[in-house]
Amino acid sequence: MTAKHPQLTFRQMTHADLDMVMALGNKVHGENYLTEQNLPDYFARGMSENGRNLHWLAFADEQLVGIRLTFAPHRWDVDQWCTPQEWPFAPEQLCYFKCSAVDPDFQGGGVGKSLLYHSIIEAQGSGCKGGLAHIWRQSPNNSALEYFTRCGGELIKDHPERWLRASLDDGYYCPVCDGVCHCTAAEMLLRF
Repeated sequence: MTAKHPQLTFRQMTHADLDMVMALGNKVHGENYLTEQNLPDYFARGMSENGRNLHWLAFADEQLVGIRLTFAPHRWDVDQWCTPQEWPFAPEQLCYFKCSAVDPDFQGGGVGKSLLYHSIIEAQGSGCKGGLAHIWRQSPNNSALEYFTRCGGELIKDHPERWLRASLDDGYYCPVCDGVCHCTAAEMLLRF
């Protein structure tokens, strides 16, 4: 007798999903990574100028098991953690892959990759030629970097202590650093 595999479904995120997205994001990335203050802003940044929604969710039966938050072009900032002179495209031709989280019980089964590809389709429809991300180098088993590399991500530059200010100023609790975050972000670009 084989075990029953839950039916996976994918759909775009709505404003009504914010609480459960916040819960799953914080379960995977640490408390206060997503908050009641930043998540509504992130949600708005995923809506492109031509009306496309770049945020996607994955469900196993009725349970949320994966999230992909993606900012539309013109809706994210080039900051000190970005190296635009190394990018093959202008910032307005790029989306920003803000956050991906898959429930630990569903990791390794293609949920993250499927969510990424759903967001890419919407980003392409918004005129994007690629997407930028800051990948968590210290993710458990280095799974984030391996996943994004397998999907075609190219390393641009490492940025030490990328989330330190979020820990000190916003109360982000890094599960790897057991509190204040000293993790490195791999700035990576994925061409479409």
